[in-house]
Amino acid sequence: MTERIGFIGVGIMGRPMVNNLVKAGYPVTIFDIVHASVEELEKEGVPAAVSSKEVAEKSDVIITMLPEDPHVEAAILGENGVFAGARAGQLVIDMSTISPVVSRKIAEEGQKRELRVLDAPVSGGDKGAIAGTLSIMVGGDAADFEAARRIFEAMGKTIIHCGPHGAGQVVKACNQIVVALTIEAVSEALVLGSKAGVQPDIILEVLGGGLAGNKVMEVRGPNFLNHDFEPGFKIKLHRKDLGIVLATAEEYGVALPVTALVNQMFTTLVNEGQAELDHSALLTHIEKLSRHVVGTTEEA
Repeated sequence: MTERIGFIGVGIMGRPMVNNLVKAGYPVTIFDIVHASVEELEKEGVPAAVSSKEVAEKSDVIITMLPEDPHVEAAILGENGVFAGARAGQLVIDMSTISPVVSRKIAEEGQKRELRVLDAPVSGGDKGAIAGTLSIMVGGDAADFEAARRIFEAMGKTIIHCGPHGAGQVVKACNQIVVALTIEAVSEALVLGSKAGVQPDIILEVLGGGLAGNKVMEVRGPNFLNHDFEPGFKIKLHRKDLGIVLATAEEYGVALPVTALVNQMFTTLVNEGQAELDHSALLTHIEKLSRHVVGTTEEA
């Protein structure tokens, strides 16, 4: 029998993930504290619950896709949260990007209630969510991972069991280091090349064909070239992720000097009122430092 899925958090990432689950034939019930996010899917025939607790009561598998630690804790552990309505044996999958410490706490609380819990953060941004090609990194029991595999396959392409509870979040932290530093490196390259008189599209084309080629240029290239910073993944969320990264590094005694520097760049952008822009808008910070707007003769 096809599992009934409850999905909590239907924003930029969650909405297309729900669409892909529905396309795969899963009956889905949704909930979000932002009602406007729910309305669009309701118009498409996806039923909504009035609380996370009701989602759990109506579902076999519950998925959360939320911005930060407090949102996840409230949705799962709160008075009207998932655990308040869940039944022994149910599978709870948190696909948010949060602290490994919080993920382990949720798993421990779930085990007390005889619930199966996985942390399964994703990478691929809004475009990967829409295309169903997300990279999904999973922490938790291997048997529970296998039980969820078909569900993950409806949303993603690269699906990896990373280890015990919290391991998925640790790998996501590693992912966010590489993405942030790559955005910053591409931004530096574009500003240097452009100010020296080379067309930015040529720079990206050449770099993409060699060792410097990367997914950031492939997916966010148009954002850089057109200065289109409509959010696929917001600056404030990447800054939050790097906060998790640096806290995890502190816990294990790992030096991340360049990550800390890029985190400060994101903090500057947040303080300048650009928190809601796409993380590729880090380009504007390098442009401002260099007094040059890529692809123009203008000063930033």
